[in-house]
Amino acid sequence: MTTEQLGALDVAFLCLEDTIPMHMGAVVTFRSSQPVHPARLTQLLGERAERMPRLRRHIRTSWTRPGAAFWSDDPDFRIDDHVRAHHLHRGDGEQQLTDLVAELMAEPLDLTAPPWQLHVITGLGGGRFAVLVKLHHALCDGAGAIGLGMGLLDGFDPPVPPVDAPEPPESSPLLTALRSAREVFGLPNRVLGTVLDAAAGLPGAVRQAGDALGIASSVLRSARSAPAMPLAAVSGPGRQVELLRIDLADVQRIRRSHGGTVNDVLLAVMAGALRHWLIGRGHFVDDLTLRALIPVSTRLRGGDGSAGNQLSGYLCDLPVGEPDPVARLRAIRAEMDRNKATGTRRGPGAIPVLADALPAALHRLVTPLVGRCAPLFFDTMITNVPLPAIPLHLDGAELQELYPLAPLAPDHALGIALSRYRDAVHVGLHACRAALPDLERLGEAVTRALTDLQELPEDQAAAR
Repeated sequence: MTTEQLGALDVAFLCLEDTIPMHMGAVVTFRSSQPVHPARLTQLLGERAERMPRLRRHIRTSWTRPGAAFWSDDPDFRIDDHVRAHHLHRGDGEQQLTDLVAELMAEPLDLTAPPWQLHVITGLGGGRFAVLVKLHHALCDGAGAIGLGMGLLDGFDPPVPPVDAPEPPESSPLLTALRSAREVFGLPNRVLGTVLDAAAGLPGAVRQAGDALGIASSVLRSARSAPAMPLAAVSGPGRQVELLRIDLADVQRIRRSHGGTVNDVLLAVMAGALRHWLIGRGHFVDDLTLRALIPVSTRLRGGDGSAGNQLSGYLCDLPVGEPDPVARLRAIRAEMDRNKATGTRRGPGAIPVLADALPAALHRLVTPLVGRCAPLFFDTMITNVPLPAIPLHLDGAELQELYPLAPLAPDHALGIALSRYRDAVHVGLHACRAALPDLERLGEAVTRALTDLQELPEDQAAAR
């Protein structure tokens, strides 16, 4: 039986499950020139998913290694438990789609089984159908999810986990002494094996502890005495979803007029949207700054896109109280430039790196408690999921849109996820229904904030 140990950050996401469901999602829409057959799509997706060893594994724990968790082949794996079909009735297909997605996203994944689901959704009309992908964050991060998802599409081989054996740890006087004791006293391997494993890990554990202290100092200095806004709320079980499309050409025009990167412009749009939305709710926004956690992938180029979580992050203060949209963009650009100069492993946003530096056993005790403090570090998460800039297909149907859905952090009511695919930016808003029943107004505010940056006078654009 194949087993693979979860990384410390993977275990952290697993430990948060008792606080709030930690699965992420993506709504992927396709258009086919042929009649859409749900049974054929579910069979095809099931066959391709079954070829991926990682999707046939579930999580198990070990009493001999407290806190550790392992991926292990699930002897009871049934593809029908993971790939399901839904059909929308005649009417407003888009609203029915978001309502169904919100309902499905509210359901926690079964962690005794491989923690993923595919939902094929037909009835959108015009040859369109959608696939909702649900993956637990312990399985992979956003980049890893794309790596797995590509294996479901036409023309791509499923990702294969690496099989290279790990390099043996460096020897030390303690290890040498223990091995000598085994030879002299004839101690059985099963008695001494656990001690040898622990001793082999001591040098790394010491280095890991030093790294954790340095990162913790930076992270803790960024904590605030209280959350800044009503997005910090105890999340109920219900969910709301809004899906928005932004023309990439509009974002590029704003970038050329006012400087910064595409991501800087998108962060400025989100800041403006939050401002409009909060004002519409009657909130006082003067001098209000909201803090966003921006996850950043630490994967090496060309690395295995499916292996666990490899993340760091930036904290970006969004000047929601600033009424001038260009000033908001400039402030965000300067903030992100400072983040990039600091790097992804030492800045105050390196919360995932800190989690990855802690032993798995400690996560079982500490992570649920620390999760409750998340509103002191950031107000919302804004994540950007990378996609290849090539046409993609499923059973010959062309991929049209991919709307990522970020999990809600503990005691947070809103998650914002973005993806860029060909000529568009797709925005997925995922929220607690009880805390944010008016999520559609935030969606409308995104459009308004984009327009704010597009309609500036020429002299203001030239003065950047």
